[in-house]
Amino acid sequence: MQTKNMHKTTKTLLLIGAGAVTGLANGFFGGGGGMIIVPALLLIAKQSVKSSHATALLVILPVSIVSGLFYINLSGFDWGLTLNVGLGVLAGGVIGSFLLKNISNRIITLLFTAVMAAAGIKLLFF
Repeated sequence: MQTKNMHKTTKTLLLIGAGAVTGLANGFFGGGGGMIIVPALLLIAKQSVKSSHATALLVILPVSIVSGLFYINLSGFDWGLTLNVGLGVLAGGVIGSFLLKNISNRIITLLFTAVMAAAGIKLLFF
């Protein structure tokens, strides 16, 4: 029984750590936390692919709001640009959530891997 509790405590601490790193990345870079939290949810929490992506969206939302509020106070902020991009993000989010629900786990994993690889290549060479 004690080993089971230690395993649960370790898992909880790992998830809290992954959440902290996700929040740090999102706050520092203005995004990108999903590339940290999705693999953590898959590996540590043993969630399904769809559940990992859906959970990532849900936990990153408040972090994005708080980070955005800090960015508003710290730098020049263009509300017109934000509203225009926000409309696209809203439309993309609706389409993306529909696709997440209706596409196989294998395709989701391949797309996520491709996006992560493209981001890594961009960082290395551009």
